[in-house]
Amino acid sequence: MSDSGQHRPPRALPPPRRRGFAALVPARRSSLVPTALMPTALADAISDRVPASLSPAVDALPGLARIAASTALHTAEWGVTASTRTGLKLARAMVDPQAAAELSRDLNEAASVVAGIAKGVSSGLPLSQAVAQLRLPDETATPPVPEGGGLSRRESEAERLRAKGAKLLEQSRDVWHPETGHPAYERILGDLAPDEARIIVLLLKDGPQPSVDVRTGGPVGMVNSQLVARGLNMIGARAGLRHVDLVPQYLNNLSRLGLVWQSSEALEDLLRYQVVEAQPDVLTAMHSVKFPKVLRRSLHLTPFGVDFARMCFTTEDEATAAAFPAHLAPPAAAGEKQLPRGR
Repeated sequence: MSDSGQHRPPRALPPPRRRGFAALVPARRSSLVPTALMPTALADAISDRVPASLSPAVDALPGLARIAASTALHTAEWGVTASTRTGLKLARAMVDPQAAAELSRDLNEAASVVAGIAKGVSSGLPLSQAVAQLRLPDETATPPVPEGGGLSRRESEAERLRAKGAKLLEQSRDVWHPETGHPAYERILGDLAPDEARIIVLLLKDGPQPSVDVRTGGPVGMVNSQLVARGLNMIGARAGLRHVDLVPQYLNNLSRLGLVWQSSEALEDLLRYQVVEAQPDVLTAMHSVKFPKVLRRSLHLTPFGVDFARMCFTTEDEATAAAFPAHLAPPAAAGEKQLPRGR
């Protein structure tokens, strides 16, 4: 048989020629639509409508869908787990006082953490910096003992106090243990006003200060003397206080802290009282009664106050080399008479 009579397969038809603007754009196929399931002409039409800049994003859509599904699954799993744990904690707290105290402490710590982050962000700090500056609660701190916590809680508190006492005794026997001042000094500094610090410095460097009491005198005062004004002095002006009218409150607080006390003894230099007795508040108190009587007193630092002032309000050179004025020591017991000083 001749070659012209043999059966030949039909030739593949060329793809349809695109016309107009479509002929200027190269043909693309998108993985968004499976082209094997649709006619070639329809697939080409859909591919032509996808911009070239979006082709990588369109190709990544299946992977993003898997990531989104995995994230949703893990979020739902975490939510169920957290809800279960919270429910168990609440149920345990309803029957166990110790668990209730721990839950309350955890809630307070979480609230303080959230409040600290919100405060930092509201002040203009970035979120990362606000979290970095956050001060987390100390895990080693001893939790507070709730009231009515039971005998075991009281016993643990007693054991903790005994351990601290044993540690103090051990340090007292250690001759190499450094002594940096009384441990109460730090707490006392937190209880002082700025003006009170100036009063302490004045008493340390200038010595005891004169003070006067005004009472009723005359024939009636010899039988029944009444107090008119107590503790009038010039400490406010000499120390340069900001609030001179609060000197009585300042002296009360310093006396409460065991730093200052008032002696019934007068100072050796009586000329210093003339300046005090000429002050307007003293003259007003004296003119308020017919027969005034002035009692001269003095304000001193206690030995504890002297050591506190030298430690906290002087430089290292001043504390070791400077000779500060002497102060009288308060009576050793209530009602004990102060011995007169030698002249």
